[in-house]
Amino acid sequence: MSSPSEETMANLRSATSGFDYVFSNEIDQAREVFQTKDDPFHQLGLGVCAFLEAALGMESGLMVEATRLLALAEVGAKKQAKATKSSKNGGRFPQGTEWELIHADAIILLGLTNALSESYMGYLQCLYSLHNAHSKFARLYKIVFPVGVDDYATPATSRAPSRKPSNLSLKSHATSIASANSFSAASTALSISTKSTGFFGRWGTSLTISRASSGASTPVTPTTPLPEDGPVEELIVSGAAFGYGLFNLVLSLLPGKVKSVVGFFGFNHDRKLALQALAVSAAKNDVHAVFAGLSLMSYHGVVLLLSGYQANEAHIIKQYKVIVEKLESRYPTGTLWILNRAKILRMAYDADGAIRVLQDGLQPERTSVFVQADALLVFELAWTLLSQRRYQEAAETFMRMTELNTWSHATYYFIAAGCYWSLKNYAEAQNLMDAIPSLIDKKKIGGKDLPTEVLIKKRLAFYKAKQIRSTGSDADYIQAIRISPAEELGIFWNTHARIGKNIAEAHIHEWLALTPAVQIDSPYSTALPPSSPKPDLDNADELALRSLLLGIVHRTTGDYTTSRAFLTDAYKLQPQVTVSTWIGGIAQFELAVLELKEATVLEDESAASMTEEEREDGYSETDSLPRGVVTEEAKEYWVKAIKEAGKRLDAAMSLAGSEIDLSTRLDSRVMMLRDEIATKKEMLGL
Repeated sequence: MSSPSEETMANLRSATSGFDYVFSNEIDQAREVFQTKDDPFHQLGLGVCAFLEAALGMESGLMVEATRLLALAEVGAKKQAKATKSSKNGGRFPQGTEWELIHADAIILLGLTNALSESYMGYLQCLYSLHNAHSKFARLYKIVFPVGVDDYATPATSRAPSRKPSNLSLKSHATSIASANSFSAASTALSISTKSTGFFGRWGTSLTISRASSGASTPVTPTTPLPEDGPVEELIVSGAAFGYGLFNLVLSLLPGKVKSVVGFFGFNHDRKLALQALAVSAAKNDVHAVFAGLSLMSYHGVVLLLSGYQANEAHIIKQYKVIVEKLESRYPTGTLWILNRAKILRMAYDADGAIRVLQDGLQPERTSVFVQADALLVFELAWTLLSQRRYQEAAETFMRMTELNTWSHATYYFIAAGCYWSLKNYAEAQNLMDAIPSLIDKKKIGGKDLPTEVLIKKRLAFYKAKQIRSTGSDADYIQAIRISPAEELGIFWNTHARIGKNIAEAHIHEWLALTPAVQIDSPYSTALPPSSPKPDLDNADELALRSLLLGIVHRTTGDYTTSRAFLTDAYKLQPQVTVSTWIGGIAQFELAVLELKEATVLEDESAASMTEEEREDGYSETDSLPRGVVTEEAKEYWVKAIKEAGKRLDAAMSLAGSEIDLSTRLDSRVMMLRDEIATKKEMLGL
């Protein structure tokens, strides 16, 4: 009979082969492997399969199954750790460390499963699981990284990030598109620097990390080579870094109101250090390395889409591409890497390229299919088509989602109805709208409507009330709509921020044509709509919505003055809004984004007057953030802009109470934007 160590190695190899199937879309084959044995490695594998299906497909039934399987893995790992604790240690780490790691993995995945509901209760349950994992990861750190991780490699280092932050001007899109299309990351790998004390160096029992200074330092070259890792050792090293990084990253993305509870648990988070830890894990080759890469990709994609402004967008995209390419080369049939390659193209303003990648990834002749992952491709494709005003294709693609998962069919119907409304196919739009109430009644989470469906129910009642005012009956209420429901819901997915100027102008002309005419001057107001005794927009909700949308798309064209006027108007109408009470908070958030984007324009103009030598002096081959490339004039403007943006975000949060529709999404966006502002301040040396 093999020794426990040999048995552990055999089980790990077997489970690893199962995970290889997972990442190659062969989910059924993966399950077959995981069902062959009953050890914690294989139990965790089954739990991960259910977790991925639940997370990617937002399937409530699968969330229950994922919770059950992960709980089994947690119990099994705890039992195994206890059984091996007294065994003789023959490796770098104490006997049973691998089981403690699997135990912690199961706990944190259980927490993430709870967070999938996007409800405050789900977030609190997530926090409870994270609290349980807290001491586990603290102990694992002390075991695995007793002197920090300065000697541990990240995927690679690259030239310091570009000074230029977010792509603000549509004039520069060609450069970004070319960069995204190149996908050549052989030498431009992740640029992650560490401090001389190690970013785990100050991890105390409360997981509170503090930085002595904001400056970046040169990566340390190890003086003593680290011992080579065997499979179990690599699992432990990579897993400890992954668990720490994911733990802190999840905390950094929780809504502010939920985060306030964190203080009672006695720990804090640091997003920058979380990303560094995930990079340490991603440099390895075990299962945790893949999940670390997936976590980094997911984070980068969310920040690029929802934060509104990035302190250094070019650098984020470069890191994003490196991770995608590494995993895509390892698992070429994996849907998740196809998805993220398309996201990069979309973020770089190449929507047509993103659409081609997604459509190619959904070709029926594929040999490997992961239904829940495919649903993500379809969902991304649907939003990208909508952003390009390709309404017929977008409607068909959103309706396809109803065949792929059970998450909020009412939302898919609502957006598709908006697309058909834009096509003036009012009969089909009305048919879809009529089906929504019964769909909402069928879909409940804990007996409650999904947050998106709460908003949709209010919108249906709003449209009916307007139709009654107009005709005396709510029949055929689709005729009362004047702004596409799809474009309205697109505000929450930030679909209007990364569109071409021609698309933005098409939106502007459409919304300026509505009566009553806007009272704000716009370069596109050449032919104002005629006055009408029966205006298109007859209430403050609609007027505020129009101003909000016009403010967003004018900013997308680079017209910040007009954008500010419309966004301010949307906010001023807030006291009169009765149904869409979320508009005021969103308007303030978009104004904060505007302040930062406008400051970037001044910075670029100021930098244009600098000599090449002055510009190059601000760069270092090793620093993670550029220094000394901003003129004093620009820095002074940035100080004012950051202060004003902070005020805007405070105002947005004051309007984001739990009674406001999708307030947790705004809350998370505010947190992300505050992190980007903090990064910009560090870049400026403020």
